[in-house]
Amino acid sequence: MNRFFLILSFIAVLFSACNKDKHTYAEIETDFGIMKVKLYNSTPLHRDNFIKLANENFYEDLLFHRVIQGFMIQGGDPDSKGAAIDKPLGGGGPGYQIDAEIGALHIKGALAAARTSDGINPERKSSGSQFYIVQGKIQSDAALDGIERNKNVKYSPEQRELYKNLGGTPQLDNDYTVFGEVVEGIEVVDKIAAVKTASPNRPVEDVKMKVRIIK
Repeated sequence: MNRFFLILSFIAVLFSACNKDKHTYAEIETDFGIMKVKLYNSTPLHRDNFIKLANENFYEDLLFHRVIQGFMIQGGDPDSKGAAIDKPLGGGGPGYQIDAEIGALHIKGALAAARTSDGINPERKSSGSQFYIVQGKIQSDAALDGIERNKNVKYSPEQRELYKNLGGTPQLDNDYTVFGEVVEGIEVVDKIAAVKTASPNRPVEDVKMKVRIIK
């Protein structure tokens, strides 16, 4: 009898360990590979909206329409689906914005919401569908010191190490909502960022996406 309850207890511990991670994950599939992203529970508005759109197949065959090597790759404009090469992109969306949930940093692989500028969007509300994934660059202590002075932010030693070893775009911190991160397939970001582009930063050959929720 004691052995039976011991086995049950062991199974319960294993089950608890397996279910400890309460995050939702998504896969962003491209011709360059698949990126697995973790959605942050600290940004529930953005997390739930991304899940909703993905489950509705909103992102099916949309483009990464803005690609800047050493900076980021951006997509999610519904107007990009089947868009002619000369069609201006970047202004489309689902017809609504999302309240800002600013807090997380722009370390390489960060999944963040695009938005319009402060001049017309002082509340820094996010686009309802457009997002970008950070590639960025390796940062120095001097660069991070300058950002701290200019933007009134303070990086911990651990955060500095991430920027100095992985890279990112700290100049965007506290301005945009980061709502997830790439946990597998970061090399796909580098591959897409390296494609040939034409003005205004649109890949010469379309880079399509498919997004699906996997957990």
